[in-house]
Amino acid sequence: MRTRMLGGLTVSAQGLGCMGMSEFYGPGDGPEAVAEAERTIRRALDLGVTFLDTADMYGPLTNERLVGQAIAGRRDEVVLATKFGNERGEDGSFRGINGKPDYVRRACDASLQRLGIDVIDLYYQHRVDTTVPVEDTWGALRELVEAGKIRFAGISEAMPETIRRAHAVQPVTAVQTEYSLWTRDPEENGVLATCAELGIGFVAYSPIGRGFLSGRIRSLDDLAPDDFRRRNPRFQGPAFEQNLRLVDRVREIAVEKGVTASQLALAWVMAGSDRRGNPPIVPIPGTKRVAYLEENAAAADIVLTDEDLRRLDEAAPVGAAQGDRYPDMSTVHR
Repeated sequence: MRTRMLGGLTVSAQGLGCMGMSEFYGPGDGPEAVAEAERTIRRALDLGVTFLDTADMYGPLTNERLVGQAIAGRRDEVVLATKFGNERGEDGSFRGINGKPDYVRRACDASLQRLGIDVIDLYYQHRVDTTVPVEDTWGALRELVEAGKIRFAGISEAMPETIRRAHAVQPVTAVQTEYSLWTRDPEENGVLATCAELGIGFVAYSPIGRGFLSGRIRSLDDLAPDDFRRRNPRFQGPAFEQNLRLVDRVREIAVEKGVTASQLALAWVMAGSDRRGNPPIVPIPGTKRVAYLEENAAAADIVLTDEDLRRLDEAAPVGAAQGDRYPDMSTVHR
């Protein structure tokens, strides 16, 4: 697996999103599910996928423990990212977005303990707290860097002005935002351009469109009863049907290249690093199964020609996907 630079941090060119191992995409807390998730993480390290992404809210709190247990004894191989800001109780209740400096410090200490590590490689502000000046939140992150508790700081789902304000206090190493063939907003809203200008890396979450771009989801019956995608606007009614047509166009190109639709979607995101005016882009596809991990990792070897890229741009142009990315968009894009 090749590597890429996010600011001053070297990571594998493809990472692994660990969220779904614990929550949101169906059952994840049974003994068999946990064991498979741990096998997936260890197999990722064997394949050179060493950039792992978690957050305190996933589970909640349990995902960090799972990741920490899986990497025990292999910490030196891992670049570990986690997040703060979406405050949840252990019962799963959502307490709001919190960017207060005291909370940032407490959240960091708690994550270090759950992960069983001495330092967090990349610590993200998960969502921007509009009630707290971003300068205050990032002043706390600067203190954590100076204290040796985190190595680098990042921000998730932030707009250019917020990124610039944060960067003026403590260098932003990475901006994490949803980005895929059906979510191309960062190309239009200035986020990719801002990252390139400031020397910030870009981390793409949900690069397979929450699994939709794989082509394996043909109806809501393909999702578990407690899968959050059942409430996602892009998986509802007419939007679902129109988005299926987008997926089918991508699948046609994948078949011609002899790869899976998931691999083609990932290869497209990774190829974004080579597009003029873009920052380094690292996708972090999530999975809790070894077989899907191996399929995703193989996408790093796919070479897309200019013609491939042109056809994909035609198949899934900016704004082609129907429906909002979340049921409540008020918590993103600050």
